[in-house]
Amino acid sequence: MFPMPLHPFRPGLPGLLNIFACTVAVCLWLAPGVVATAATQPPPLTPKQGAALLKADIMGVFAHPDDETGMAATLANYAMGRGTVVANVYCTRGEGGGNMVGTHLGPALGILREAELRDCLGRLGVRYCYFLDQADFFYTESSAATFAKWGKEETLRRLVRLVRALQPEVIVTMNPASTPGQHGHHQAAAILAVEAFSAAPDPKRFPEQLTDEGLGTWQARKLYLSGDQGGTIATIQTTNMLAGGKSSADIAAEALSQHRSQAFGGFVNSPWLRRPQSFSLVKSVVPFLEKETDLLRGLPVSGAARLMSPPLKPVTTSGPGLRIVQRPAVERYLAWVKEQGLEHAAASFSPDLPVIAGVSNDVRLEVSNPGNAPLSGRLELRAPAEWLVDVSNNAMRLEAGGRQIVTVRITPPLGAKQDVEMTAVMKRAEGEITAVTRLHPVPRLVVPRVRTSPLIEFTSDGWKKVARHSISHTSLAQGSARDETDSSASFSLIHDGKTLYLDVEVKDDVLVSNIAPNDIKGHWRSDSVEICIDPKGGSEDTLGCYKIGIFPFDTEGKVRASRDADAKQGPVEITAPGTRIASKRTPDGYTIRAAIPFTEIGIAPRKARSPGFNIIIYDGDKRDAAIGENINKSRIAWSPRSGVQGRPEDWGRIALE
Repeated sequence: MFPMPLHPFRPGLPGLLNIFACTVAVCLWLAPGVVATAATQPPPLTPKQGAALLKADIMGVFAHPDDETGMAATLANYAMGRGTVVANVYCTRGEGGGNMVGTHLGPALGILREAELRDCLGRLGVRYCYFLDQADFFYTESSAATFAKWGKEETLRRLVRLVRALQPEVIVTMNPASTPGQHGHHQAAAILAVEAFSAAPDPKRFPEQLTDEGLGTWQARKLYLSGDQGGTIATIQTTNMLAGGKSSADIAAEALSQHRSQAFGGFVNSPWLRRPQSFSLVKSVVPFLEKETDLLRGLPVSGAARLMSPPLKPVTTSGPGLRIVQRPAVERYLAWVKEQGLEHAAASFSPDLPVIAGVSNDVRLEVSNPGNAPLSGRLELRAPAEWLVDVSNNAMRLEAGGRQIVTVRITPPLGAKQDVEMTAVMKRAEGEITAVTRLHPVPRLVVPRVRTSPLIEFTSDGWKKVARHSISHTSLAQGSARDETDSSASFSLIHDGKTLYLDVEVKDDVLVSNIAPNDIKGHWRSDSVEICIDPKGGSEDTLGCYKIGIFPFDTEGKVRASRDADAKQGPVEITAPGTRIASKRTPDGYTIRAAIPFTEIGIAPRKARSPGFNIIIYDGDKRDAAIGENINKSRIAWSPRSGVQGRPEDWGRIALE
């Protein structure tokens, strides 16, 4: 069957006149002396095909749909303003995120988010969009947990295939550093981009793509990380006017607003997008400069593309070394940047160590002696006066070529909240060797054991004699809170040897209940309380944790809860059937109570050393919030810091009596 024409022929006098006019025009065109000669006609355009069709100028590598946000105006500037071919690659379809516009969840949400993304990229002028088809499983701050789920080598193989097929001049990606608030999937996407930059030109990496798929090796010319990491910084303006009278920031705002399921609808008026966007050049075949204003500076290049040396060389010494051993994720990151030749990009990276306030913490020092003679000296720790330090065996001797780990102890004062600087010193006759790190104190409390289990219902008040712990409106993990009436809380914890009981009193002057009974997920969208428990204490990721988000009231006035981003996700009726919850409105907010069996948490009380624990209060003050809308304004926590919900190392600790 032939397709119906868009404008079907309609007989009548107007139609006959049109036919007559067209016939005359054709006859005149064919008349001698009137017909245009081939010499005056522009040559026909030869359509691109094969490798030429795929050739890209800029490739962006991201983890989820909407991750292009931080560089969307830059992509619009090149794609819409200069006709540059841009291709974006996404590790996942974002199916693990929230949904603020409907009930799609999991793979169905991935379908929706892909559609939103393609609408966004079409407005940005991005020509190609590809996916590496990995799972967006939940929010984590661990790249190791991410690769454990994805399979690093196979994911890298898929990305290298795209680099070899699209042959981008420039690759732009995210920041791979393990900093607080940095999604583990974002870290992983950046790690993959950096490694693909080096693997794509290497014929020994994934050789089947060369022998079986008809691809060739390809050395991309430049690699940029988003943000200012030091070294050569490219600054791209976003307010320059493009064709059509719109700036690249205007185009980006309209494009990003397509991510409606992620509550990006308000991006149209965002002033943040109008700020200049910065990129750090970390690998390049053209010379490094101090500053630049064009990602394509110096391109294209002819002949062999050889990588240039970076502008900042890491400081190396041949003498004895002293360093403070960091948390595992940081240790892996520091080893990785050295392996990739990116020490210059990590020069401004400032890690910290979590330490528990009020108790002794072990801190490890690594001493190395690359020399040819024995090394001897005395170790010291320098910290603020109220922080207790203990270097029991401070005299040490290290043979030539030796390396030793020394454990020292430091005790922050009870109630310590501010990060402090600690300096390790090895005193030698030849002079001092020092190493510095920041210590991040996390709170600790003792959970009393009771003989009689309290009621979580509000028919009696057996909690009055139990100690309470406060969460101030200034204990911010995200956003801002006006004062104590806007968002603050106090809580009590007790246990009976089998169950952990919680009573959380929240002050909230605008209580919003906009979550429907069939949409009990994504507790960060509304007023809620998140309870985080790590059975081991100090875990790098939440895969073995118990995390529950409790809505005090759904749209029908009932308390509901769901586990999120932990060992077993979903509504508590299914994932934690032994957990009991209750809620009650109060004159200045609401109260939530919960009874959580240790068996569901994964804690054996007599063997538990120091489980991790945190309470996070989510507040949104939009009185006219739509059903399911994300209204999250602030997050306060007992142990606050950016991204803390996905970083158990930075949760507080509890001791069970």
